[in-house]
Amino acid sequence: MYPAEFRYTKTHEWAKVEGDLARVGITNYAQEHLGDIVFVELPEVGRQVKQGEAFGVVESVKAVSDCYAPVSGEVVEVNGVLADKPETLNQDPHGEGWMVVIRMSDPAELGNLMDVAAYEKHCEEEAH
Repeated sequence: MYPAEFRYTKTHEWAKVEGDLARVGITNYAQEHLGDIVFVELPEVGRQVKQGEAFGVVESVKAVSDCYAPVSGEVVEVNGVLADKPETLNQDPHGEGWMVVIRMSDPAELGNLMDVAAYEKHCEEEAH
C-alpha cells in the first residue's frame, strides 16, 4: 500500500527523494482518517521550511490538519492542481496528490524518517 522507496514521518507525510529534491505529500493513512478533503493550503514557492515545521493545511469535512515538512529546505514547486481539485489527495495521495517539492538543505535529515516497514508498524500501533 505504501511505496517502498518513500520515507515517512510519524505525522503521516511522505518524502520521495529525487536527487537533492524531496517530493512531499500525505499518506493514504492520513487521507483515510481525514475523510473527504475539501481545501488545501500550500506555501509560496521560495519559502524556507524546517523539518517538523508546518508547511500547509489540509481541510476535510471532519477536521483541519497541519502538514509537517519531512525535511528542511526551500519550497521549489507546489502542486497547483490541489487548489481546484483538493480531492486529488483522496484519490491518489502517493502520486498526483503530491503537495510540494523541497530542495533539501540537509539530506542527512532523511535519517530521521521511517522506511516503509517502520511506517506500517507505526500505523498499526496508532490504530490500536
